[in-house]
Amino acid sequence: MQLGIDSFASHLLSNSSGAALTGQQAMAQLLERIERADQVGLDVFGIGEHHRPEYLDSATAVILAAAAARTRRIRLTSAVTVLSAADPVRVFQQFATLDLISQGRAELVVGRGSSIEAFPLFGFDLDDYDALFAEKLDLLLQVRDQERVHWSGKFRPALSGQGIYPRPVQQPLPIWLGVGGTPQSFARAGQLGLPLMVAIIGGDTHRFRPLVDLYREAGRRAGHAPEQLSVGLHSLGYVADTTEEAIESFFPGYARTFSARSKERGGPPVTRAAFDAQTGPLGALLVGSPEEVAAKIRRHGEALGGITRVTFQMDVATLPHAQLLRAIDLLGTRVAPLLR
Repeated sequence: MQLGIDSFASHLLSNSSGAALTGQQAMAQLLERIERADQVGLDVFGIGEHHRPEYLDSATAVILAAAAARTRRIRLTSAVTVLSAADPVRVFQQFATLDLISQGRAELVVGRGSSIEAFPLFGFDLDDYDALFAEKLDLLLQVRDQERVHWSGKFRPALSGQGIYPRPVQQPLPIWLGVGGTPQSFARAGQLGLPLMVAIIGGDTHRFRPLVDLYREAGRRAGHAPEQLSVGLHSLGYVADTTEEAIESFFPGYARTFSARSKERGGPPVTRAAFDAQTGPLGALLVGSPEEVAAKIRRHGEALGGITRVTFQMDVATLPHAQLLRAIDLLGTRVAPLLR
């Protein structure tokens, strides 16, 4: 099983005194965390894509390219690329270039995007939410598999055999499909034979099993080999030396972040009882000691019928850099050996 971290390049992280970081400081610390993840043997580091003031990840490939120059082994991926609001040709070119810089360590996780700010920013209509993604995913996969592409669609000018360069080191460049809870998305990934990254940030993980089964059945019917149908899990989480320390450190920032998001949508604030349920045996949050987190990952894997990758998202709790570095150390030196 591969173990890694996803980050949204939060601009809200504080230093040890509680003062807010500048954008320069936050970016420098993020690159240091990616470097540390490589040093302690984690398998993958992902950077998301948002267009909001609290995040610095709008140019994902640029951050990953900077990380590629400072790392040697860790795989570098988007988490996720909002493909619906992007040009698939440019996305491919950016990540093919990243693959050259990193000497074959680039990946893409593409999705429709749960944050919708990219659609008006780049001039797309939310009413075309699914049609945009279906068409652009088709083009991205064609560009990946063919140097010269003949293609036409509704949302982008046609291609009539132009060459798409550069070409990546990896053939093919790995592309995962990032999904939330929509059955059509799981089925689409299976039909295309793409590895699946499931974002489970709340609720009980085992409730996603029917959707994962749908993915595997759609892949089987489309003629894809079982080993091609990999399932990864993206979860919110944090590791400390003890479970009590992890929970008490993570909760305040988690509550602030998700209460603010809930307020934007007219919902109630996060309660401690709801948080405690999520850190319990069946809940989605991976918060605890190394031993507790490793055991919970194994339970999640069994509940979903087998997983090959788990990535942690720790930014949501806006913890200081030193604590995040310590969590990365524990993931690499204590959680990963237990899983492997």
